[in-house]
Order: sequence, then structure tokens, then C-alpha cells
Amino acid sequence: MTTDAGDLRELTVGTGAGGEQLGTDMVLNIGPQHPSTHGVLRLKLVLDGERVVSAEPIVGYMHRGAEKLFEVRDYRQIIVLANRHDWLSAFSNELGVVLAVERLMGMEVPERATWLRMALAELNRVLNHLMFLGSYPLEIGAITPMFYAFRERETIQAVMEEVSGGRIHYMFNRVGGLKEEVPAGWTGRARAAIGEVRRRMPDLDNLIRRNDIFLARTVGVGVLSAADAAAFGASGPVARASGLDLDLRRDEPYLAYDQLDVPVVTKTAGDCHARFEVLLDQVYASLDLAEQCLDRVDRLTGPVNTRLPKVVKAPEGHTYAWTENPLGINGYYLVSRGEKTPWRLKLRTASYANVQALATLLPGCLVPDLIAILGSMFFVVGDIDK
Repeated sequence: MTTDAGDLRELTVGTGAGGEQLGTDMVLNIGPQHPSTHGVLRLKLVLDGERVVSAEPIVGYMHRGAEKLFEVRDYRQIIVLANRHDWLSAFSNELGVVLAVERLMGMEVPERATWLRMALAELNRVLNHLMFLGSYPLEIGAITPMFYAFRERETIQAVMEEVSGGRIHYMFNRVGGLKEEVPAGWTGRARAAIGEVRRRMPDLDNLIRRNDIFLARTVGVGVLSAADAAAFGASGPVARASGLDLDLRRDEPYLAYDQLDVPVVTKTAGDCHARFEVLLDQVYASLDLAEQCLDRVDRLTGPVNTRLPKVVKAPEGHTYAWTENPLGINGYYLVSRGEKTPWRLKLRTASYANVQALATLLPGCLVPDLIAILGSMFFVVGDIDK
């Protein structure tokens, strides 16, 4: 049977789709899925057999309107909303918001609080990366790394839970510092946890970094050039794996990062394996940074917060604070009209910028490679939809 060009048409595949399937491109919807899978992200793919012709990421299924809710919550209450959009980086999310408010108020934070914030932010970075280091191999068929990654996560989670009372949503930052002083002896226990994780990380590293099957699935797959990474506004491990040597902790330091030598892990291949390696090497770097911060905390005395009035009001004006979150650059644009609630608080989230690159990365790849590429972009859907 032959067909001419006039007979060709597009076939949409899904519930209720029908019609003749000869000589057609297939439009396939991947997602939206339940939040407990990879998150509620939808990919609209046009396939030619097993090869992706075009890809359109469709977001918004998880939208909770956090930016609008900020406008009716006071400066103490907005922290709980900011905490949740990237649920793997909760401490870092809180930190960006309070930094913006403190900057607008011209507030100086006690030095001990600054170094504790840095230590906790680096521990939170390790927790974020360990989740992806376990879940990414799982998505392409390797279950064992998940067990090793969660063993290390539990070790760090124990000290984070002790200091804040929370395991995911810490709620430990406050405008002017931290919620309260850390428990007696906590820095020693945190240092012991860091040493334990550092000692056991080679178990995970040796299992996966040079695994032949993992290399076959990731090397040369989903290559994102440095130019494309910059054009899409990608940042964090995704951008650094493509050779973009950018890290705000070193380049535009906040808190007291200018007093540390921050190692920036970069690769040049820009493929799935390079992105995984950046994440893996960053864990070692962040463990070292967290330990240096704890050493400074032990040498400092004094308060960890600033006494605030019962009603906190930021002066009229606007400011922009940005931080190097675990997944990339997060920006916080705060506009105040002198009231107890923000007039506007706009989030620039890392995942939103990073996931845009999928439209360029996916066309031309095979469907099995699509899974490897999607997982290697290291995004949290709440961080996209806010």
C-alpha cells in the first residue's frame, strides 16, 4: 500500500485517540503524573518511530500561587511559603527570602548566625545532591545507589532534625538571624556526621561513576553546550557541567562566603554523565565547606538573632537578593510599600530556567535516552511552578 504526501497526517495518541495509524507522526504525552513520581511535568512529544522529532515541556500543573500568597502574609509568615517550592532545598529557600528582607531593612545579622547559616546551607546542598545521586541511576535501571544515597542522607538528616526539629521543611531562618541557638555539642555531632559521610561516599562513587552500563546510558547523551546553557539562563550543576564557570558563592559572595575559598566544580562535556559527576564532586566540596563553617562557629560567641518588633515592617523600596541554591541561582525580588506584608515578592527559580533547555536537548534523541536526559536536568517541579 502506498500513500502520497497528501495522505500524511498527525496522529495524537492518548485516551480515546483513534483513526488510521499509517504514515503518521505520533504525538505522545509523557505525564502529567502524580506528584510522588518525578513531579507533575508534562512533555508533549512528536515521535518518528522511536526518535523524538520535537518536544514541548508544559508546566503549571502544580501551581500553588506562592508569589501571590506572599502579598497577604507578613514577613514572618512568608518564610513557610518560600520554604516549600524546592522541597529538597528548603533551608536555602528560606535563606534567600530573609536575605532580601534584611537587605531592604538595612539589618546586620550577628556573625555567629551568619556562619551557622552557611554551615546549614552546605549541609542542605549535600542532602539535595544525594537525593538526585540516588534517584537518577534508579530512573535508568540501577536500584542499589538509592540505598547508599539514603544511608548518607539519613546521617545528615539526623543533625538537621536535631537543630531545627524538621526533616524537610526546617523553618529555622528568621529575619535577623536564626530561630534559636543550636543545642549544646551540636557542632561536634555535625562534624562527626560529615566525617562519616565523607568516609562512606566512595561506596556510592565507586558503584556508579565508572559503571559500564551507566556510562553507556549517559556519556554523549543530552549534550547541552555552554552557549545554549547561557541562552536558556541555566545555572548550578546543569550549567557548570557544560563549562559555565559561575557560582555566586565565589563570584558575588553573600553571607561570609568571601572569607572562604569556594571550590567550583565544572566539566566541559555537557552530557548526562558530566551533570551527574558535577553533582557527585560537589558533595565532597560542600562537606569540606560545611566543616570549615562549623570550625568558625566554634570560635564565635554571641547571639544568633536580632531582637525584632512585634510587627516587622520593611521600609518602602525594592531590592533583589540572589543565592547559589543547590539546583542553581535563585533570585528574590522584593518590593515593599512600608507595610507588614510584601507588596510584591517575585521568585526566579533555578529549576524553571534549567527545564527550558529540554526543548533543545530532546529532539533527535531516542525515547530511552529521553528518560536519561530528563532525569539529568535535576529539577524539582514545585520549583518550576512555584
